[in-house]
Amino acid sequence: MSEGQRKQKYSATRRLQLKSKLLKKAASMLVAESEQKKQEKARVVNESFPPLMLSGLSVQELQDLCKELHRKIDVVDEARYDMEIKVAKNDMEIQTLNQKIIDLKGVKRPSLKRVKKTTDDMLGACTDSSKLMKADFKVNLKTVKKDDEKREEVTDWRKNVEAMSGMEGRKKLFNAGQ
Repeated sequence: MSEGQRKQKYSATRRLQLKSKLLKKAASMLVAESEQKKQEKARVVNESFPPLMLSGLSVQELQDLCKELHRKIDVVDEARYDMEIKVAKNDMEIQTLNQKIIDLKGVKRPSLKRVKKTTDDMLGACTDSSKLMKADFKVNLKTVKKDDEKREEVTDWRKNVEAMSGMEGRKKLFNAGQ
């Protein structure tokens, strides 16, 4: 599409008006949905547990009713306990699977920064009595003798250039290599 044929955009006031209407409609729909859920819950409770008619019952009938209610409560408690056990078992399985995933991915460790510490700081981290004893690790190091034979004598480089110039210098290098 070219610049002139683009779709017209809504103005800011029109967009704001549409947005407010959508929000009002969504709020009214949420209220209606919550009312519908409450009515559905009340209907299910009334179907499952009809109101008790206690008036006009003898003592024996009341005792039988109580025993029946206790049996129903026991059945519901058993079902609830079974569901809790299943949920706990599933939670443990989810935890182990998540742990396996983490193990397979590997833990991404942050890069560590170098910190300069002196020997006294390192000793202080290990013991509290660092002020009493100070370690000098350099004392325990071996001494190395330097070979002076391999070292060439440093001379003035200008003299060396003049001596090595021309065919005489190449001859010296050739003889030194043999």
